[in-house]
Amino acid sequence: MELNTENTKTSPSKTNNTLFWILASVLLVLGIVLNLVFSNLAFAIRIAGWLVLSCIIVLLIFQTEQGQKVWDFAKSARIELRKVVWPTRQEATQITLLIAALVVVVALILWGVDSILMWALSLLNR
Repeated sequence: MELNTENTKTSPSKTNNTLFWILASVLLVLGIVLNLVFSNLAFAIRIAGWLVLSCIIVLLIFQTEQGQKVWDFAKSARIELRKVVWPTRQEATQITLLIAALVVVVALILWGVDSILMWALSLLNR
């Protein structure tokens, strides 16, 4: 009988997933309650507390299977982003000017069509 120890090391068990989600939810509710209880405390102190609590909650969520999937997706997206060929400044400027010119041309065409239709309708109203 062969034990597959590789899967148990890379992905947390279902019990751990549930435990981490419950703990993250409890911390979130606790943060909301404490924010209401200490509403007379300085705003900056409450924001600092929320930042610390948010980091702890995010770390807990990243320990779950879904959190690991999100982390893997983010790493893959970063790798793909490095493969993108970005336009030079000159190319970006030329494309922007071309689009602006096309917008003006289309606006003039639509204005002309609208003017012709309004003239035609005014002839019908006579």
